[in-house]
Amino acid sequence: MQWRLARLRHDTFLVYAAGVVRDEQGRILLLRHRLWPEYRAWGLPGGYVNAGERLEDGVAREVREETSLEVEVNGTPFHLAGGFQQRVEAYYEARVTGGRLVLDPGEILEARWCGPDEVPDEMSVRLRPLVVSLFRS
Repeated sequence: MQWRLARLRHDTFLVYAAGVVRDEQGRILLLRHRLWPEYRAWGLPGGYVNAGERLEDGVAREVREETSLEVEVNGTPFHLAGGFQQRVEAYYEARVTGGRLVLDPGEILEARWCGPDEVPDEMSVRLRPLVVSLFRS
């Protein structure tokens, strides 16, 4: 349903941007999304970029909307992928610069700072290997 609504707003293709937000211990912030199916409900903070919005600004906005954290986004994506149907995905490293973790209950059910052995199984089959690989680099 979420994809269909977004598709109505973006008639050519969708651009999804997500941030890898780390804490001082190197753990990665993962969110359990309310609107995603339970079998893949966990993911990175992110969302669709608005028309005319820079990808980095879209990541910062989505992190802020979902978690209330302010982040500085690295200007170069570390991973680009073709997504579901007409969707492009861009992934960026991001560093917390302010705020405190307060979730948007309309979108996010839970947040966890995860280490390499704590990544939930309930992630998309394409995203989980990417997240796990970030602990090796």
